[in-house]
Amino acid sequence: MQFSLPSRTGVAVVAILTAVLWPGASGQEVESKDAQIREAKGIPPRATPADYQAHVQAGSITLAGEFTGHSIPTPQAVLATEDYVVVEVGLFGPPEARIKLSTEDFSLRINGKKAPLPAQPYALVFKSLKDPEWAPPVPAESKSKTSLGGGGNADKDPGALPAPVHVPIEVERAMEKRVQKASLPEGDRALPEAGLIFFQHRGKTDSLRSIELIYAGPAGKVILPLQR
Repeated sequence: MQFSLPSRTGVAVVAILTAVLWPGASGQEVESKDAQIREAKGIPPRATPADYQAHVQAGSITLAGEFTGHSIPTPQAVLATEDYVVVEVGLFGPPEARIKLSTEDFSLRINGKKAPLPAQPYALVFKSLKDPEWAPPVPAESKSKTSLGGGGNADKDPGALPAPVHVPIEVERAMEKRVQKASLPEGDRALPEAGLIFFQHRGKTDSLRSIELIYAGPAGKVILPLQR
């Protein structure tokens, strides 16, 4: 005997089966924009705008910022990325002031280039994250040979490539969570508020001649020189 379910019921059944049998197919591996906004909590703002590298007035709002290069200052630890540079921003206002925040309102002009770098979603930084404090564990075999005073590199093929270092998944997730929570929160926010913004840029930062953070949002448009 053949029978058919109403279209809406059929879709619901398929969705349930898909979520149960293939949880990755439901989009759990890729966070929605709303979920990312909820998870980005920012970092504690500094006491005053003057505590940052530079600050500028944008209407009734004060925008402050500090360029941290390839370092990612999170409350738990300072992480690093070779593919992005970071700006810690703080926004201040009069009592009970609120503002709609979006990383899309920010861009970064480096060395006076005509086209500034747009801010990038923090999730793109995950692939290049490094923890300077983390070191791979020493294999037990290496420890035993070293303690006996023999073996070591002498027993290895001098032309062999070093074994690849795999960062444990729990370490990767911990770093990603720190970056996620330290990123500038978005949406309607009470001031003061602070967080990190990311811009794609490789290479050494000590050769950068000028750095300008550009804000164009609800408070107006201003340029904040971070390095001249």
